[in-house]
Amino acid sequence: MTDVALRPWSAVDLDLLRRNNAPELMEHLGGPESEAKLLARHARYLRGWEDGSSRMFAIVTPEHPEGVGAIGFWPRDEGGRALFEVGWTVQAAFQGRGYARAALAQVIAEAHRVDPSRAVAAYPRVDNDPSNALCRGAGFVLEGVEEFEFPKGTWLPSNVWVLPAPAPGTA
Repeated sequence: MTDVALRPWSAVDLDLLRRNNAPELMEHLGGPESEAKLLARHARYLRGWEDGSSRMFAIVTPEHPEGVGAIGFWPRDEGGRALFEVGWTVQAAFQGRGYARAALAQVIAEAHRVDPSRAVAAYPRVDNDPSNALCRGAGFVLEGVEEFEFPKGTWLPSNVWVLPAPAPGTA
């Protein structure tokens, strides 16, 4: 297994967030964000740990303790079904090494630890082949395609991948 750890998001991760804002990483998310939006996102990630509204992590390796990407989850209600939505990014120079796969397995385990009754869902754009393959490989079930607005003003079709909650007593 790839040697990857998840470090809770902290003040030192603003530079990681800036590196994750590269055009090639943001193409499926409406393009790079402005510095003001990055600062707001960073504050939201920090606040999530303080108020319990989300859990964001830096994806780190022994060789790259500064981080190679980010992953996290937050509660979402989808038509009366309580879920955790998960999202991630791995910097281009570190893709194809299994870091996203290892980080996703860890964040799923953490989400199930936080609330084992919730399914975990991901919503990659339909044309984001690597993220869709990651969902498929992690055991998510493709439930369909929906139009999502992200960023504000941009509606694009996304796959709806759901990993059912574990059976009671197995999380």
